[in-house]
Amino acid sequence: MTVNTDGLSAQRIAQAVTDRKLSALDATEAALARIAAHDSVLNSFTDITADRARATTKAIDAKIAAGQKVGPLAGVPFAVKNLFDVKGLATRAGSKINRDLALSSRDATLIERMEAAGAVLVGALNMGEYAYDFTGENVHDGPSRNPHDPTRMSGGSSGGSGSAVGGALVPIALGSDTNGSIRVPSSFCGVFGLKPTYGRLSRARSFPFVASLDHLGPFARNVSDLALAYDAMQGPDADDAACTTRPVEPVTSMLAEGIDGLRVAVAGGYFQRNVFPEAVEAVSRVAKALDATTKVEIPEAARARAAAYVITTTEGASLHLDRLRKRPNDFDPAVRDRLIAGAMVPAPLVDRAQKFRRWYRAKVLELFKSVDVIIAPATPCVAPKLGQVNFVLDGVELPVRANIGIHTQPISFIGLPVVAVPVPLEPMPIGVQIIAAPWREDIALRVAHALEQMGVAAAPPPRGLSRGL
Repeated sequence: MTVNTDGLSAQRIAQAVTDRKLSALDATEAALARIAAHDSVLNSFTDITADRARATTKAIDAKIAAGQKVGPLAGVPFAVKNLFDVKGLATRAGSKINRDLALSSRDATLIERMEAAGAVLVGALNMGEYAYDFTGENVHDGPSRNPHDPTRMSGGSSGGSGSAVGGALVPIALGSDTNGSIRVPSSFCGVFGLKPTYGRLSRARSFPFVASLDHLGPFARNVSDLALAYDAMQGPDADDAACTTRPVEPVTSMLAEGIDGLRVAVAGGYFQRNVFPEAVEAVSRVAKALDATTKVEIPEAARARAAAYVITTTEGASLHLDRLRKRPNDFDPAVRDRLIAGAMVPAPLVDRAQKFRRWYRAKVLELFKSVDVIIAPATPCVAPKLGQVNFVLDGVELPVRANIGIHTQPISFIGLPVVAVPVPLEPMPIGVQIIAAPWREDIALRVAHALEQMGVAAAPPPRGLSRGL
């Protein structure tokens, strides 16, 4: 039997399944039906793992019937960006070339952990080729589309993840963020996204982009679901040398602690330039709700963005040199050309970028001695139209693709934890970054939860699904 779970949070689905008011199988069938009904518009999914999902749910329902304990995400459907290894699928990473890879023999660690908590994988999601993208426009699979207006971008590179959650096809999705690829789709699609501290969550058995910048994390339509997924995925992993050995630090139980006593500041200078009025309005609403009147200057943020570009393009090029030599015509031309350019960056420039990175990290960490949270725009604008090439920022015409991440790159460059919160402006939502010190995801999530409780941050209903294309 298929039941209507539209609008139900992951937390409510899991509670209903645990209480035997809803079977895990019915929850999954409802998600599969919604995907079938709406993904022709959104183009979020590249693979549907229906047989696997049904087998998983039957095992969950059998455990419940036998009186055995199930996890906090029991029966919750979720999907993953297609750079996560999924047993039985080739790990596309948004590319044509990777489709020739052998089928994965094991799931990514984070999928294993989500399923250990009771979640049910229903598919893999569209993304920008090799994660080198801010738009969500994939030349091989077509663009993932915005759930509030399908003529607009979903953002990238985790565009399918943002679109699937924003469209309420699944309550939780996983993505990756190197320069902004969780926060940008969160902003454009009007959902919550968490980029944890660098090294906090395992990247084992996921396809890399830039090893020194890559983060994995969840998307959700509310903060409680975001925290539940994050808690399920925490923990050291011997299969990922970069993963922290810090003990698990659960945050779900901390959300209700509130934000009294937290010192909140607004990022000034660089982060107040190159923004459209909607970004200014979103930050203003968040600042007012948090009574944030202090401004802090993040030093040399523009130079940090430039250094992030140097490291991104050179590390990315190094990873793909063999593919560039053997199959150049099978790349998205825009991605190929950026990678080729990265292969030609002089080594002394890379060395300067890395030295600057160490200096910049130390300077930013100094700020967190006097503040607990910094708020900043997630994107300079609401989602642009699909295919839009340029926009005007501060009177200068600039390429859209290269400048969507203008406010995210200086933050991921040094691995800080960030929650992107959606501010439901009309006609399109836009996100704000809640930035905390390393390992303080709990603080960023508490602030996001407070904003949600105040009604300032919220995932709006996916109005674009009724309009179609």
